[in-house]
Amino acid sequence: MAYMTSQERRRSRRIRIGQPLKIRPSDPKDKHFDDSNVTKNVSRDGIYFVTKISLYYEGMRLFVVVPFHTPRETQDREYLGQVARVEPLGEGQWGIAVQFLSDWKPQ
Repeated sequence: MAYMTSQERRRSRRIRIGQPLKIRPSDPKDKHFDDSNVTKNVSRDGIYFVTKISLYYEGMRLFVVVPFHTPRETQDREYLGQVARVEPLGEGQWGIAVQFLSDWKPQ
């Protein structure tokens, strides 16, 4: 049986870029939080960022606004996403990989 690496499973190339984003849970059963953050990398299918919020879990559904500006700008878009991976990075930080469930249309 052949195993695919995470790199092979990716359908699109990742680009290292720091874009501002805002994340909040989409399920009312999850504890509410607003996480204003910056991406570490992005692809057409998802994003990866580092956070100090420990409430994320695999399978969690999120509303993600990327890029995010205050006040909101016309290029700011909200997407539905799902946490694909949570990585403990130490020192109270977590790496969060989010797969977009709605279409990702960069401007």
